[in-house]
Amino acid sequence: MSKISLLSATDVQTSMCEWLISNRKALKLSREKLASRSTVPAATIKKFETTGQISFRQFLLLWQSLDDLARLSALTKRPPKSSQSPLSIDEVLKG
Repeated sequence: MSKISLLSATDVQTSMCEWLISNRKALKLSREKLASRSTVPAATIKKFETTGQISFRQFLLLWQSLDDLARLSALTKRPPKSSQSPLSIDEVLKG
């Protein structure tokens, strides 16, 4: 059973685009400079920033150019059982 969330895939996609734009600008990188640094074409970066569409590999290359991949990789690790949110009403009622 999966967690109940009010976030949609589109919400997360939009957040990732906003994160990329914000970090790129904070580092004072143009799309062309980021393209050179990441090997992702500037046109692809523009498309991602405007539509949210990009291959996962290219997203990883961009992330690696702007941040630490270990932070992204940490999202794949499950938290200890005790700190997980309940997945069902039964789990909430059991405490």
